[in-house]
Amino acid sequence: MEGRVAFVTGASRGIGRAIALQLAAAGASVAVCAREDHAASVASEIIETGGIAEALSVDVSDSASLMCAVETATEKFKGIDILVNNAGIVKDQLVMRMKANEWETVINTNLTAAFQSTQGVLRSMLKQRWGRIINISSVVGQSGNPGQANYAASKAGLIGFSKALAREVASRGITVNVVAPGFIETDMTAELDEKARASLSKQIPLGRIGRSIEVASAVCFLASDEASYITGQVIAVNGGMYM
Repeated sequence: MEGRVAFVTGASRGIGRAIALQLAAAGASVAVCAREDHAASVASEIIETGGIAEALSVDVSDSASLMCAVETATEKFKGIDILVNNAGIVKDQLVMRMKANEWETVINTNLTAAFQSTQGVLRSMLKQRWGRIINISSVVGQSGNPGQANYAASKAGLIGFSKALAREVASRGITVNVVAPGFIETDMTAELDEKARASLSKQIPLGRIGRSIEVASAVCFLASDEASYITGQVIAVNGGMYM
């Protein structure tokens, strides 16, 4: 991926961090995007290993903040070739008890921000007739999960958005795909006790929780030239939890 530029949201930890590091290891310059100054350590790690990175402070739920980051990255790197919409939040609650702001915040962060960042990078991708857009959904967006109607709706929405967009831009050499992780080792799952982890593992045919690098590897492949004939697809990285 020498000469390619990647813009990765939610890149300060977990899956997003692994994606940023993997793309950088493959030779891409990476705009590492996260809230406040949380992106700095990941960008520094990339630079220390000989890569090229820029840390950008971004609140993806704030369209002005997001557009400013896209413009900054575009100006610094002279364009964006690869967009990875990874940033996401959860605000779990049963539908009967869910407040309007709990719905809106999750939809805005997980789905609307992906639409806005895509608009921000699309013009240059269309002009150069090459681009990779990869949206990070979830197994929950495919199967549903009680207490996560807002999250499931946002992640299922990403799948529909990606399929529609893939048809719009395919003639310009731009591919749009989705990676849908299952249960992955992150800060969130690290807080689970052994009983909860064992219960989760029993739901997974491969019998274990996944690793962030396994999701990042799928993203890195979809961002490469080797995946040039793959578009509008959902790549499930879930150990067989949902088939």
